[in-house]
Amino acid sequence: MQVICMEDTAFYALIDDVVKRIKEQQQIKEDKWISGEEAMKKLRITSKTTLQKLRDEGRIRFSQPDKRVILYDVESIYQYLEKHAKR
Repeated sequence: MQVICMEDTAFYALIDDVVKRIKEQQQIKEDKWISGEEAMKKLRITSKTTLQKLRDEGRIRFSQPDKRVILYDVESIYQYLEKHAKR
């Protein structure tokens, strides 16, 4: 039996790469518009107030097709994260 040890960050990067590759092979595409809960997961925030602040300040795009439904643009979330990435 062989045991492979790696740091957490390397492990999760490997998992992300595997998932990405499977999606590409299966031609699974991500939805353009996602729910608030999904947006919060992608942004790694837990506060609905923070999500609303990002929306109100125009930092992420959203659509409100119904009075009670707000959907968020995945690309604008990725752009926001890239813009705030540190080197």
